[in-house]
Amino acid sequence: MGDHLARADDFEKKAEKKLSGWGLFGSKYEDAADLFDKAANSYKLAKSWDQAGAVYVKLAECHLKLDSKHEAANAYADAAHCYKKTNTKESISCLEQSVNMFLDIGRFNMSARYYKEIAELCEQEQNLEQAIAYYEKAADLFQSEEVTTSANQCKQKIAQFAAQLEQYQKAIEIYEEIAQHSLNNNLLKYGVKGHLLNAGICQLCKNDVVAINNALERYQDLDPTFSGTREYKLLADLATAIDEEDVAKFTDAVKEFDSMTQLDSLKTTLLLRVKEALKAKELEEDDLT
Repeated sequence: MGDHLARADDFEKKAEKKLSGWGLFGSKYEDAADLFDKAANSYKLAKSWDQAGAVYVKLAECHLKLDSKHEAANAYADAAHCYKKTNTKESISCLEQSVNMFLDIGRFNMSARYYKEIAELCEQEQNLEQAIAYYEKAADLFQSEEVTTSANQCKQKIAQFAAQLEQYQKAIEIYEEIAQHSLNNNLLKYGVKGHLLNAGICQLCKNDVVAINNALERYQDLDPTFSGTREYKLLADLATAIDEEDVAKFTDAVKEFDSMTQLDSLKTTLLLRVKEALKAKELEEDDLT
């Protein structure tokens, strides 16, 4: 470990010396870039991630002096992947630099991948608003490159976080859009009922029985097989329970579904919100009588 660190330090000093010395135009930057690359690799072997990240940034700057945007973008991404282990803020900053350069040279697929990576880092930090913003950028670019599966993955994340942040209408629109697009794709068709269930649960969170029933009708029009699914039955039963203000009926419907198909954490969270609102309404009415 000590050997790697010493070698890294030596390579970095030699690179800095190259930059401060005289040389034919461009050649000193090429020589320094080669040395910075060796230094960064040695810092990585020494698991000195902050120093490796800082050297990759210097490497990117050398590539920019040589007008090599592609190499600079890759170096910023390498810096970000080192910083990812120690400094999320710095990692995001380097990924943004990388994305901007890939956008400049028309590498939209790479830009999308790194926007998605930034979104994942924001998600880890529990910064859901920021995560949504970056997942939206990634989804748009994936869509423009016709990488539908990746675009859908990003959109599902946006819908999930929107629902968590109580932005139910936004979540509903995304789930419905994904369901609609998935119907025409044999590989994605099987997931339609799940997307419609998520949209329906978000409808329940809005606590508007008319809107819920209208949505169920629309979902049947969209996918005629939906009315025969357990997902449809759950939504219909829950809508009835809400209309009748019957907490026990609501709980039974959720339990019955969950015993066959385990509800994920998002659905569980949202259904608990609906149940709490229903309980509060029931108590309110009890107080009035």
